Amino acid sequence: MIGMSLATFTLLHVLISLIGIVAGLTAAIGWLKSGPSRGSTAVFLAATILTSVTGFFFPVPKLLPSHIVGLISLAMLALATFALYGRHLLGLWRPIFTVTAILSLYLNVFVLVIQAFLKIPLLKSWAPTQTEPAFVVVQGVVLLVFGGLAILTTVRFRPAHFAALRP
Repeated sequence: MIGMSLATFTLLHVLISLIGIVAGLTAAIGWLKSGPSRGSTAVFLAATILTSVTGFFFPVPKLLPSHIVGLISLAMLALATFALYGRHLLGLWRPIFTVTAILSLYLNVFVLVIQAFLKIPLLKSWAPTQTEPAFVVVQGVVLLVFGGLAILTTVRFRPAHFAALRP
């Protein structure tokens, strides 16, 4: 994988993903306050795109659900990036941006939860098949939080306060 061992590539992929999540949460807090950071928004978009792209470089024999999540995320990120940098959040592009950006962030956290239940022994013991109540409840809470965040950012975020990102 791009001249790296599988372990090194996996670590890089995870680090990029975590950077994207932290930057996305930081950016979303800014969007809620209509005081977004140009840097955290750009880092979120770039890292989350890179997370999805690098996910396709893992050696697997067939298309997996993770690939479908990656494709959906890339489609959402393309819309979010175009809404922000191509259409400057004007008109309908503002809610398109907020919904697609938050959905992309949600998908990254959704995968983080899956991986946590696969890799962390305590969580794995609570939900070995990821169909147990502990897993379902955590994913349900994550979905509700990000659904609420999508609604709140769409209502609160105003492009007039985002003029710093316009070229």
